[in-house]
Amino acid sequence: MTSIIDSREKIKELDKSNLLGSVEALPDQILDALTQVSSVVIPDSYKSIKNVVVSGMGGSVLGSYVIKHLFKSELKVPFEIVSHYALPEYVNSDTLVLLSSYSGTTEETLASAQDARTRGAKVMVITGGGPLERLAIQYNWPLYKIVATYNPCGQPRLAIGYTIVGQLGLFAKLGIISDQSDLLAKTVIGLKQMIPTLTPEIENNPAKLLAFAAFDKHLIFVAAEHLIGAAHIMNNQVNENAKSLTSEWHLPEFNHHYMEAISFPKLAKDTTLFILFNSSLYHERVQKRVLITKQLLEDKGYEVQLVQASAPTMLEQVFEIVQLGEFVTSYLPILYGINPSGIPNVDWFKSEMAK
Repeated sequence: MTSIIDSREKIKELDKSNLLGSVEALPDQILDALTQVSSVVIPDSYKSIKNVVVSGMGGSVLGSYVIKHLFKSELKVPFEIVSHYALPEYVNSDTLVLLSSYSGTTEETLASAQDARTRGAKVMVITGGGPLERLAIQYNWPLYKIVATYNPCGQPRLAIGYTIVGQLGLFAKLGIISDQSDLLAKTVIGLKQMIPTLTPEIENNPAKLLAFAAFDKHLIFVAAEHLIGAAHIMNNQVNENAKSLTSEWHLPEFNHHYMEAISFPKLAKDTTLFILFNSSLYHERVQKRVLITKQLLEDKGYEVQLVQASAPTMLEQVFEIVQLGEFVTSYLPILYGINPSGIPNVDWFKSEMAK
């Protein structure tokens, strides 16, 4: 039996901003971002920083979550993500503050920009324009201006290739992580082979099956290590694309208290789907935890979907999960009969805050 998500034309009737086009353009975003960020010049004085704080909200800071967890064993300085108006007290002239706002108008990030300047921090900027770009030009801060040619829907969360690769490039220029350009080129090849297996034309593909399983469920994402950032991206995109409730947990912490929360309310067993992410690149004890956690949840009557990353390297696995998640979260809102691009509640809230 065919479904609405088996027809690209029927999807377009709801997906009026072409969010699916942004999903399918992830490899092109990666290549485009590599070219764009290569021209950014970082002053030598920035290369002596002692800690990094990334300031951003929502889709603009998704790439930072990937980097924080993917490069945990490589990052040479403390790395913190702040989604707020004020920066931590320790921020000073030895701190690099990366301001990330796709629109350039995010009030929390603009407030952090002034805070960073007051504290004498070294500042870099990632933005698509707006007041944040003007501040970067005014104060001569290194600027990666995103020209999102391959994000037709225009939503920050779907410019994920630009935001991840842009930050990878900037941090590599700083010397706090290694240059990922060659591995990203391999990643693009893998994604271009993966995408045709997940498109609307392929019935019952893995992304569609996961979207069907997720329909009308509270989704609980459970990931570990380098895949935490990728799971966070899927979580964010389910919220904004499909307007659905989610929770997010990490292993092994999940096993130390949250497991005792699965007895009540009893009706949760009918309305909850656990999505567990596994990888052969996890610590061997964590791999064991994933499988035992799955067994326990199923024994307690919960539905569980296991997503197994299979690419050969951690970076490639991150993008493998990001790409799968983007397809899942583009199909789920279509099953609900809604336009995936719009964020009416967020827009309403911003208008109320502006009064």
